[in-house]
Amino acid sequence: MKIPYYFLLIYFTATLSMVYAGDVEKGKEKSATCVACHGNAGISINPEWPKLAGQHAKYLETQLYEFQKGPDGSRNNAIMYGIALALSEEDIQDISAYYASLENSIGLTDDPYLEDGQNIYRGGNMEYKIQACMACHGPNGQGNSLAGIPSLSGQHSEYIYQQLKKFQSTDRANDYNKMMRNIASRMSDEEMKAVAEYIEGLY
Repeated sequence: MKIPYYFLLIYFTATLSMVYAGDVEKGKEKSATCVACHGNAGISINPEWPKLAGQHAKYLETQLYEFQKGPDGSRNNAIMYGIALALSEEDIQDISAYYASLENSIGLTDDPYLEDGQNIYRGGNMEYKIQACMACHGPNGQGNSLAGIPSLSGQHSEYIYQQLKKFQSTDRANDYNKMMRNIASRMSDEEMKAVAEYIEGLY
C-alpha cells in the first residue's frame, strides 16, 4: 500500500519538530556571535573550546541557562555569562537546534593513551569506584538526549580534560546528583588525560 505524499510530509515535519524544538535557520543567523570561538560549523579551532556540532539540543539549552546564572550559578564562565544573558528563551532554543543539526567531526586518539583510555571509558576503575563512562554516555559516546546526557564523541580532548578537572575541584557543579563530581574526585590526572584522549577519537 502506497502512503500518500502529504502524510509522509506531515510525518517527517513532526519528527523534525520533536528533534529540534527551535528553528534551525533562525538559529544559524543568531549563532553569529558564537562563530568566533566555536567555528563556522560548530567545530572550534581552539581545543580548549568545545565543539558544538551534533550536540543534543536539550543539553545545549540547559548549559546556556546555567551560564545565564553567572557567578551565583553552578557553571560560572565570565565570557559565556555575558553572551547567554543577552539570549531570550526562543534564541536559546533556535541556537541549540541549529548546532544539534550540524555534523560532528571526529579527532584522533594519541596511541600512548589508547589502551588506558579505552579501559576507563568502557570498564571504569572498580578499585576506586570509578564508574565506566559508557554506562551513561554510551559505547560510542552518543549520550542520551532525553536524559540530558551530552554526546562526547569526537570532542576535543583538552576540553574534556579541563571539564573533568573542574568537576574534580567543584568549580563546575551542574551535574545531576553530583555524579560527575563524585567520579572525577576519584580520578588521577593521568586517568583524566587518557580518557579525554580516547573520547576525541571515539565514534
